[in-house]
Amino acid sequence: MSNYYHSEDLKKFGDITRFQSVLGKKFFDYYNEVFKEGALTAREKALIALAVAHAIQCPYCIDAYTTDSLQKGADEEQMMEAVHVAAAIRGGASLVHAVQMMNKADELSM
Repeated sequence: MSNYYHSEDLKKFGDITRFQSVLGKKFFDYYNEVFKEGALTAREKALIALAVAHAIQCPYCIDAYTTDSLQKGADEEQMMEAVHVAAAIRGGASLVHAVQMMNKADELSM
């Protein structure tokens, strides 16, 4: 069975500059700057990226930031905890919108 996503395509990420080199270079300049050590450590940034990767469901990002998190010293428990944080925020974001549903239901019931 063929898959839409192919793990070997992750290695081609740098090729996104091929059709638009100016914007591609600007993106990578920004991207590389974001992941430099700053107020957050590189490990903390990798864990945040791993959590976001799960929230946006990007298999390439999950692959890349699982590897990056491990390389930067995170362990499996920390990585799973980061994924649970993403899941809790994503679930909470869906549930908080129930307030709009309840407001509308109350409005229509009056």
